[in-house]
Amino acid sequence: MTTDAKTTEGSGRCRYTFRLRLSSTARHALETEWDRCRWIWNECVAKSKAVHLHNKAHPEDKQTCGPVQLAKMLTEARAVTPWLAEGACVPQQQLIRDFGKSRAKALKDIKARLPMRQRSGMPKYKKKREALPTLEYTKTAFRLKDGRLHLAGGTVLRVVWSRALPRPPSSVRVYRDSIGHWYASFVVATTAEALPATGRVIGIDWGVKETATTTSDAHDLPHAQHGKAAAQKLAKYQRMMARRRPKKGRPGSKGYREAKRQTAKLHKKVARQRQDTGRKWAKRVVRDHDALAVEDFQSKFLTKSTMARKAADAAIGATKAALVEMGRKHGRDVRLVHPAHTTMDCAQCGARTKHALPLSERTYACTACGAVSPRDKNSARVMLVRAGLQPGWR
Repeated sequence: MTTDAKTTEGSGRCRYTFRLRLSSTARHALETEWDRCRWIWNECVAKSKAVHLHNKAHPEDKQTCGPVQLAKMLTEARAVTPWLAEGACVPQQQLIRDFGKSRAKALKDIKARLPMRQRSGMPKYKKKREALPTLEYTKTAFRLKDGRLHLAGGTVLRVVWSRALPRPPSSVRVYRDSIGHWYASFVVATTAEALPATGRVIGIDWGVKETATTTSDAHDLPHAQHGKAAAQKLAKYQRMMARRRPKKGRPGSKGYREAKRQTAKLHKKVARQRQDTGRKWAKRVVRDHDALAVEDFQSKFLTKSTMARKAADAAIGATKAALVEMGRKHGRDVRLVHPAHTTMDCAQCGARTKHALPLSERTYACTACGAVSPRDKNSARVMLVRAGLQPGWR
């Protein structure tokens, strides 16, 4: 199966991801290249820890461990280590840049005194049997010729082209997922693909019973429950893993690795089902409306509630991201609305209830103007008014 995952990478850029069909020679070359990169990452972690201990013991003689110092160490190591010099220098340099970004983010969170659960952890060692290979190549280190991907070092990969790239890519990431499949993810500059104007607007409210409730009954998104459908089979594989779990410090048996692979395969299937459902719905909403008032909903707080499992199965965050990305891709007006009090305000007159509405109360009745409507539909209309897309209260 070929994956056409297309996610926004930044302003005017997106990723096109394609499946790779590898020969045994190409697979061995990529795995060997990853062994070198993993060794470099672990050396960076060791150097970072050594510098931290030195600075703690000698405050008057502080040392630094940034990308510049690590890049210099890499140059010296390649000069005296033939095994390391046999690999391409670009993925090794990119790995050092990634390490620097990861370490800088962790230090920034520590300086900001964020709680431990909200911090980005310091970079850790990548273990041989656990770390998944990821190699980053910039424009000078790869080329596309006769439909094949040629990487620095002479590695040639066969790409399963499910669509054509709109422009030459600026970089490519070659990686292996938890199932063992290899992919190539190209970064390509893009422009907005405008759709015909429709003259319609829509308000969108996120929820748990229904993933999205909109001001248009034809565009509501019901809860697909992909995770619930796979729960029984997933529990079976997880029990197999629990029975065969190796002792600490010992490698897993063949049976444990197979159960782990089956678990990862099922997780991947559910994730793709959620992704497919969200994207198809987002494309339909964007195609039929010129402007979208979207609740800027943060689903993180639901992870500590009794609705955590159902909320996670709804994939609200991923669906919202797909909707915003699709709207910007096609030049639609996407307006994010702060979710505060959207369930307590009346879409007709703007009056706010004097008390918080319990979740069991699914009908909104305004005591000021007497308007009665389903609670989520009222919230979706409030989105439109707050975004300035529909005349209403001020």
